[in-house]
Amino acid sequence: MNMEQNAGLLADNPIHASITVQEEYDIIVFGGGSAGCVAAIQAARAGKRTALVEKNGVLGGTTTVASVNFPGLFHAWGKQVIRGIGWEIIERTASLGGAELPDFSIIPQKHWMQQIGVNRFIYCSVLDQMCLEAGVCLRFHEMPAAVVKRDDGNYVALVGKEGLKWFKASKLIDATGDANVTGIMGYSRMKGEQLQPGTLINDIDGYDLTAVNEKELNRIYEDAYRNGVIGRSRNNLYHDLKSGRIHMHIQGIDGSDSETKTLAEIQARQYLLDTVTMLRSVPGCEKLEVRYFANECGIRETWRIDGEAVVDELAYVSGYVWPDAVCNSFYPIDLHHHSDFHIEQKMIAPGVVPTLPYRALIPKGSDDLLVAGRCVSGDRMANSAFRVQASCMATGQVAGMAAAIAVEERSSVRDVPIDRLRRELERFGAIVP
Repeated sequence: MNMEQNAGLLADNPIHASITVQEEYDIIVFGGGSAGCVAAIQAARAGKRTALVEKNGVLGGTTTVASVNFPGLFHAWGKQVIRGIGWEIIERTASLGGAELPDFSIIPQKHWMQQIGVNRFIYCSVLDQMCLEAGVCLRFHEMPAAVVKRDDGNYVALVGKEGLKWFKASKLIDATGDANVTGIMGYSRMKGEQLQPGTLINDIDGYDLTAVNEKELNRIYEDAYRNGVIGRSRNNLYHDLKSGRIHMHIQGIDGSDSETKTLAEIQARQYLLDTVTMLRSVPGCEKLEVRYFANECGIRETWRIDGEAVVDELAYVSGYVWPDAVCNSFYPIDLHHHSDFHIEQKMIAPGVVPTLPYRALIPKGSDDLLVAGRCVSGDRMANSAFRVQASCMATGQVAGMAAAIAVEERSSVRDVPIDRLRRELERFGAIVP
């Protein structure tokens, strides 16, 4: 259903004619992950009435519910390139004993060595604190069901435990990671024919690695694969036993809607169960158990918005500074192949720092909706790099500040003055290219 049909539904349907608006906000942010939390905090600190809608009961998104609890990258080539509210979250987490910061003055041999492992409990508690301190209204266990644009604002239906409730807001920020609100509002989105695989983070224990014969392990695995007991997604299980985690690529999944996300969750847990069952037949692994598994399968790729600007691979890896560049990003091209465990990586050349333009956060033709996080406008290769947490935090702060300016000036998000946006971002601690 497009925006015009939605508007007609609200205007013509007698049920909707008597809608009671529960609350009115300046800005509603959808999705309480890396991008959404920062966007909401920024909008609220800018003095705007802000609500943050999150489908789970905990903030942090992939960092917490999917246990990808090693955000990065905030530094490049020995200097900080992403700061602001996202970095403030990291610093407060570290001050409470929830993270250890590496020496960022040292240029690491591997980029991932400057990711920051965080304690998920302390991290999500810090997010609670910072949102509430800023004045954000937290709305857990709710999801958007409809958005209707009218002359006097945007009417948003949220579905929660008690059914549908209607709210009103001037500007909206889609930080769902899957461009869900963008789709609900009828704006154009893009998705690859093949999607990157997902991963269910887990920890295993209860086995004696010294008693495991690697050749025997591989023989049992190959037999299980030939007999259809287990799929081929990872063929170095001895390495997995050494690391205490079953690494996996769950192929052929799509987390873009509830139905396909359901299938992804089921398939990921089944793969883990099949692998553990098979491993228990290996001498030394008879008592192997899953000590922990994440609440959700981590999804790397679904929808990307069709934005006013598109960040392509060449612009990203070359460090092109867009005319409306508003934040940096730093991570190599990191495309996980859809059919095996291969990862196509293209490293960033020494000294180069990619930038992201404001227009990549605006769905084509949008006046009231901004997008932040993984699904901002870019091609698949660039998206595989800027989808990481620190970059999502940076775009979240941009979206939160831009939405606040648009509310204040009663303007379209497309008409936000870039110079003012940059000044305000710097005033709140962000690094602007």
